[in-house]
Amino acid sequence: MLAIAAAVAGCAPSNEAELRQWMAEVRQQVRPVTQTVPAPKEFVPFSYESRNLIDPFDAQKVLMAVSRQQQVRASASTIRPDLERRREVLEGIPLDQIKMVGTMRQNNVDVALLSTGGATHMVRVGNYVGQNFGLITRITETEVQIKEIVQDAAGEWVERLAKLELQEAAPTGSKR
Repeated sequence: MLAIAAAVAGCAPSNEAELRQWMAEVRQQVRPVTQTVPAPKEFVPFSYESRNLIDPFDAQKVLMAVSRQQQVRASASTIRPDLERRREVLEGIPLDQIKMVGTMRQNNVDVALLSTGGATHMVRVGNYVGQNFGLITRITETEVQIKEIVQDAAGEWVERLAKLELQEAAPTGSKR
């Protein structure tokens, strides 16, 4: 019973009056802070004068521009592989699977020795290797220089230089 009496006494009107007085004082002291809104920017409409400009959606003009571009490409691209010539043995093998294993001189002409899957082939300047119409342009003691003809992203034929470097043999007795 004593606990109930204490709880009822805690809700006495005297505490409530003090609380209301304190809240009134705080309300008088606090001032709300407001931010000023900037004035809107002036909108200036754009006037489109189509009489003086080219219509971007005119199909005839687009077709003329595309045909001009194709004519320029056709006249500029003189690089083409010779598709009529007979293919050589090493043209069926990707260039990354061909290894240069040596060179020699035969009738005063430099010859490179290329190995592919266990077979060794002799090649000279003017022979073709690899799958990208690779023409051998130079043979030195340490490398074979190749000029390949490949298609770029636009479908145009371009030349690309590649080379096969001499593969040094592993010393005897070493384990791989």
